[in-house]
Parts: sequence; structure tokens; C-alpha cells
Amino acid sequence: MSNNDIVQKLWNLCDVLRDDGINYSDYVTELVLLLFIKMVHENTEAGLLNKHTLPAGCRWTDLSEKDGLNLLNDYKNILLALSTGKRRETDPDDPEKTIEKVVVTDPLILAIYADAQTRLREPRHLKQLIESLDSIDWFSAQKDGLGDLYEGLLEKNANETKSGAGQYFTPRELIDSMVRCIKPELGEVIQDPAAGTGGFLIAADSYLRAQTDDYIDLSQEESKFQINHAFVGVELVPSTRRLALMNCLLHGMEGDDEGVVHLGNALGDAGKKLKPADIILANPPFGTSKGGDASITRDDLTYPTSNKQLAFLQHIYRNLKPGGRAAVVLPDNVLFEAGVGTDIRRDLMNKCNLHTILRLPTGIFYAAGVKTNVLFFTKGSAKGGKKGKLQEENCTENTWVYDLRTNMPSFGKRSPFGAKHLAPFESVYGEDANGQSSRTEGEWSFNAEQVEIEKSASNQDIDEHLAHSRWRVFTRDYIRNTKGDSLDISWLKDKDSIDAADLGTPEELAEEAMTELKGALKDLEALVKALGSEVKG
Repeated sequence: MSNNDIVQKLWNLCDVLRDDGINYSDYVTELVLLLFIKMVHENTEAGLLNKHTLPAGCRWTDLSEKDGLNLLNDYKNILLALSTGKRRETDPDDPEKTIEKVVVTDPLILAIYADAQTRLREPRHLKQLIESLDSIDWFSAQKDGLGDLYEGLLEKNANETKSGAGQYFTPRELIDSMVRCIKPELGEVIQDPAAGTGGFLIAADSYLRAQTDDYIDLSQEESKFQINHAFVGVELVPSTRRLALMNCLLHGMEGDDEGVVHLGNALGDAGKKLKPADIILANPPFGTSKGGDASITRDDLTYPTSNKQLAFLQHIYRNLKPGGRAAVVLPDNVLFEAGVGTDIRRDLMNKCNLHTILRLPTGIFYAAGVKTNVLFFTKGSAKGGKKGKLQEENCTENTWVYDLRTNMPSFGKRSPFGAKHLAPFESVYGEDANGQSSRTEGEWSFNAEQVEIEKSASNQDIDEHLAHSRWRVFTRDYIRNTKGDSLDISWLKDKDSIDAADLGTPEELAEEAMTELKGALKDLEALVKALGSEVKG
């Protein structure tokens, strides 16, 4: 049985939860509370998990042999024990009294099960879930890794539009591509201030494990750093953070006493407490701040804003170490928003070398029509190198742009976005993580030669064949003087766009609109007459 088959079988269990009145937004969280107990059991049986095991009385074997109300009540008590660290037991000295006994001291287990409780009401549904989990071929699952299996379930949930879960799930293909470009190194501190289910951090960890035989090649001290200190995330939503902690632990990532992903608001106190990082990988949430826990409460940002993405962008380039590098997914409005948006982009290009922008196609995120980009930048100019002093101002001289959006398919379930679509970009990005590889304009994948070009200053005095390229470079002077520090740079013309020059004069457009309105009015008059005659009849 392949991991995909197991993921589908797990997903089918959500039918059982729906029968118990649990809705789309809750059923994956409900399922993983039980699933994690099973996975800890399987990992322990296989000798893969020595730390962070569950205490006696809270293990899979304490559930699998029970039935009826005893099963449901015991499961509720297990969740209560795992979330509080304490369990109520009969006092051995006085059978009529109960005492609280500490059963969990592992801070990571307590963080994973914080405030955990089940909404299951029918014991038979819980029994059905347990029997279904017991029937899975876990030996096959372990060959590919239980972490990958678990993440497959999260991805399945993210692709289910009814659950609304896609808001915190970035496509794995894009994450892996960003990690390959940014090239994490051993000993570096890697952060994600909007961690979601931990995808970026896990991908970076997997990238490093692949280079070191799963960290076996490292010294004990180096291995401890990678497992406990190299990766740090922040997540605002408690239920999402729970998924992230489970996800990380099943991938062998422990983090500190709070786990890899800390609970908090990166645009509040949690962000201020983060130490500078060597690498930041992130896909900050879309939208504006409207108060509550998600509000922007930072008082240390140079440019106050209610736009969460602009606030996250400030946090990210401020929190990089000198020479640190970042790859961040941001929507189009961050690239062109005026006012404070211009100030922040200008500050970014001053303090960092914004060397690369990848314009992403539409349809790869949960919100239909959202246009996004990946910004790649290094704190300070790369001229100084790792040994020389990094330039702290006027760091951006040239910005390379790859247009993977214009005249690309509308991606979705029927036409999935994959690694093959990112391969041409990775090729021209080059081997240098700071974007300093030798680069040449010109990349014509996905029929770029057939795409029309916009009539703009960027295409003047340039070879027509090169103007059709998806890969172009723009100087800092061009961005400043021609674009007014907007980074919304495009030159290829979408086949569905309309050139303003072809629209006709204002008089012609007004006359055409009047004709349409008169026609609509006649249709309405005819409808009123028809309805009137029907009523009289």
C-alpha cells in the first residue's frame, strides 16, 4: 500500500467524523489527535522514537482493546491528561477520594495536546476510527516516513476547498523550489514567522538531512543543534500550531521546550523576541489587520501599516543577520501599493540586495485569482562576500524578474502545478544562493516566443526576440526613475488582455454603451408587457 493510498484511506475516515456531526473545519484536527497517538505507537514499536513517547495509560494499547462508553470516556480522560499533564485517580489510601497525579512532564507533548478535547459523541464512531487505523499497513508507511504520510493528509485537507485549510498550506513543489534556490547550510538558523503547518521548515530540514545521511555524518553537538535549535517558527492559530508541532516531531524535528513552532503573533511580542536568522522562508497570510489577536502591535517597525504583508516584509528583512537571505511569497499589492508601500520597498532595496523576483501563476493558492510572487533577497550587498564587510546601504543594483504567470494555464485540481513548471526558473536562478551566479537574459519556456509584448519603456531599444523572454533584468535606476519604486514589472502581454489603444475613442465607447442600454430597456419593456397580459388573463 503506497503512502497515497494510506492518505486516501485516512481521508475517508472523515466520513465517520461527519456522521458524528463534526464539520469540515474541525475534522482533520479531530482525526490527528487520535492519529498522532497511533503514529507514536508505530514509531516506538519500530525503535524510531525513544524520546517524546506517551505515558502509560495514554498509549494506543490503552484504547485499542476497549469498547462502548468506557472507550469514549477513557479517550476523553487521555486527552485531558495529555493536555494538562495530570490525571485523576482513586486515592490508594482512601478509595472514596480522587487525587491528581502528574503523568506528563514532556513540554513538547503538553504543547501538542494543549486544550485538546474531542467532539465525538458516539462510542461506535471512535471504535470505528480505531479499527480503521489498526487495519492500515503501517510497515509500508514507515518506509516512506510517517512524517510524509502525515503531511500528505494535511495537503489533502488544504486542497479541500470546503475546509478552508488552504490558507496555511503552500504547494510543496513551490516550497521545495524556494529551498533549493536559497540552499540552507548546516549550522544556520532558519525561521518562518508565519509557519502554518511547518512546511518551509520541514523542507529545509529534509534538504539538509539528504546531504548528511539523515544527520548521521554530523557530530553529536552538530546533530543536537540541527534537531533542537536550527529551526524556529511562529504560528498565531493554536489548532494550526498543533498540526505543525505534530508534523515537525514526526519528521524528527524537536525544537526547544516550546517545540519548533512557537505559539504567538510575529507582528506582536513573539516577533520582537525572535533572534536574528541566517535564513527566513515564509508565506505570510493574505489580508489586512482588523484587530484581535492578529492585529499588528509591533512598535519597532519603521513604517507603521495595517497591511499585514507589508508588516511581515519589514519584520523579515529587519530580522535577517547581515548576509542572511530570504525567500518570501507575497501578493501583487505589496509590489505596487503606494504611500507606505513605496517607503518599505525603497527601504528593502536599500538595506538588502533584492536580486530576484519570481512572478507566480494564478490558481496555485486557495484564493481564486490571487496573484503572488516570490521575492529573493540578501541582507546587505553580496559584494563584500562572507569574509568582507557587507555594504549596508544602496545594496540593490539589479533585480532579475522571471515571469511564470503570463499566458500560463490556470492551475487547479485538473491541471496541477508541479516541479516541471519551476525547473526553468531554477536553471536561470543559478547555483549561488545569493543570486550572484553569472546570469544572462533570455528564457523562452512555455511558448514565450509566441506571447505578445507590452509597449513600455522596458522594451524600448531591446532585441525583439529578447523582449519575449520570461527572464529579464532591471536596474535600480530603472525601478526608481521609470517605475517610481514599484516592483510590479511585466513586459509580456496576456492573450486575454485588452490594449487601451484598441478600445476606441471615449465618444465611440459612450455611444456603444448607450446602444447597449437602449437595447436592455426595450427588453425590460417587453417583459413588463408580457407579465401584465398574463396577470389580466
